Amino acid sequence: MAIIKKFRIKSFKTHKPIIKIDKLSLSFGKRKILDNVNFTINESQILGLLGPNGVGKSTIFNLLTGLIKPDYGSIIIDSKVVNDYPIYLRTTQFKIGYVPQYGGYFHDLTLLENLKAIGEILVLDKKIRNEKINSLIAKFELDAVRDVKASYLSGGQKKRLVIALALLGNPKILLLDEPFAALDVMTIKTLQKIIVNLQSENNITIVLCDHQARDLLTCVDVALVLSNCKVIASGTPSELIKNNEAKTAYFGDSFKIN
Repeated sequence: MAIIKKFRIKSFKTHKPIIKIDKLSLSFGKRKILDNVNFTINESQILGLLGPNGVGKSTIFNLLTGLIKPDYGSIIIDSKVVNDYPIYLRTTQFKIGYVPQYGGYFHDLTLLENLKAIGEILVLDKKIRNEKINSLIAKFELDAVRDVKASYLSGGQKKRLVIALALLGNPKILLLDEPFAALDVMTIKTLQKIIVNLQSENNITIVLCDHQARDLLTCVDVALVLSNCKVIASGTPSELIKNNEAKTAYFGDSFKIN
């Protein structure tokens, strides 16, 4: 598979932090999930989270969205500590869009009805709302299935629909939880291009986690490897796969990007 990242435009990127995770710790009962986790994400950056099952990747997404609160530490977005901000304020004030691993749409509504239902909440002006919906349908090549119930869409079409729903609110930050799960090779390649285009065309900061390490590393700027409740390695894809701690905990010795 071609390495998308080497074709990526980089001139628009900044080194201005938009998200900072500072000394974050969380336990569920007696089970520690995160222990003094620290990392920063810059504006217009694509960051990937990697690690074994149960290491806390999706938990970090739940912390960022406000679904759960940390036991200790700070979540800082746009220079503000948001630990006590509810979900709706993080969505509206800090422009966070979230694409869950499963669901994220109304099964019994058509693709168009899904977009209209969410659009009526996020875009009050009817003319602008309709223009936005039609633009997203065209952008993600979904016109042929606009009147098909969401439950009958293919896996790739469902994923594109949920990303379109997340984009209705013009997010500055987009969280993608397991975007490549259960998708075929060509659909994954299409989705990788969509992710890179969202960065380059819309200047959206993107955070994604996935068990498909090779597919994730193909389209990120930097990535983190989590193990034993901590970030054990970070860097560009080429740096990360050479990191001895990352090899030992996650990649193994034979892993290559291409």
